Amino acid sequence: MASRVDGRGSRHSGPFGCPDALIRSSAGFQECGLIIHEGGTSGIAVGFCPWCGQGLPESRRGRRLGELERRGVDLWEEEVPAGFQDGGWLARCASPGGPTAVDPLLKQA
Repeated sequence: MASRVDGRGSRHSGPFGCPDALIRSSAGFQECGLIIHEGGTSGIAVGFCPWCGQGLPESRRGRRLGELERRGVDLWEEEVPAGFQDGGWLARCASPGGPTAVDPLLKQA
């Protein structure tokens, strides 16, 4: 499935503009979805590979949003901090000990 995710041709700016792109992955949420080609960036999350049926990892969407809320980030008013824009936040938030004195995820790059 990895070879088919986020593919795009040289004529398109991204997977949502390419009619041949079918799957989109989100590193920040650790999830995959089927692209809905309606002119925007809509998609439907999937839990199984559409080609082989193998189960995909559980989405981390709720956990990521919970971590942002716990850190006081208001997503209606603020941008997502740089440390949460890729999948690396999962490793940095793995310890259940709570936030550190200086939270590197809230520092902008």
